[in-house]
Amino acid sequence: MRQLRSMRDLSGYTLHARDGDIGKVREIYFDDQNWKVRYFVVRTGGWLLGRDVLILPEMIDKVDEDDGRIDVKLNREQIRHCPPTENQFPVSRHYEREFYRYYDWEPYWGADPLFGPGPGMPPLATDDEPHEPEHPHLRSSAEVTGYGIRAQDGELGTVRDFIIEDPGWTVRYLDVATGKWLFGKDVLMACAWIEGVDWSDKNVAIALTREAIETAPAYDASQVISREYEIELYKHYGMRFEND
Repeated sequence: MRQLRSMRDLSGYTLHARDGDIGKVREIYFDDQNWKVRYFVVRTGGWLLGRDVLILPEMIDKVDEDDGRIDVKLNREQIRHCPPTENQFPVSRHYEREFYRYYDWEPYWGADPLFGPGPGMPPLATDDEPHEPEHPHLRSSAEVTGYGIRAQDGELGTVRDFIIEDPGWTVRYLDVATGKWLFGKDVLMACAWIEGVDWSDKNVAIALTREAIETAPAYDASQVISREYEIELYKHYGMRFEND
């Protein structure tokens, strides 16, 4: 059954292994080309000294909405010995290779030549200008939260949250705060309408006008996103809603 969950809600969920709790979801790493969730970042409890670990969406067994719990197909001993995460954002390709090798899992980049063998670490950056990450399409939800929204005709609001679709674990919408003040209107922006994410300028380019976004149906985070709301949203932008 299709479910839409906000990142704010998921960040309070407990990850549960076959033999006990792992910790709580802290953020996600996603690919801004196809908006697939690549990793859940989990802050472990005292059993692992509060270390961050990564969990693949494919490792998830089920989500318990009532208990706010995500069960994974791993045991705590497997997680204890996985490669420790790095401090750099978000993770290096070298770390990803070690991570997939440890779990004996097929890497998501597969035979894509863009992600073939190469140096494990990116070149050192200087302090006077931003330097592109080693693989710039892997992004952190925590880092992109607060990015500006750039419509076709100017700036408009910021990214407030992410709406994630399951099954498939894809970022379906961005929750966009259009106002500059605390009680500004929120709207949902389908990721299919996003032209690109600029890591250096910290903004998200949308293929829509400011007026179209400002007059879109308001989004209330306290309410369940209904099919009717999604149809109304797409109709407002003159697009066809297709729920696969």
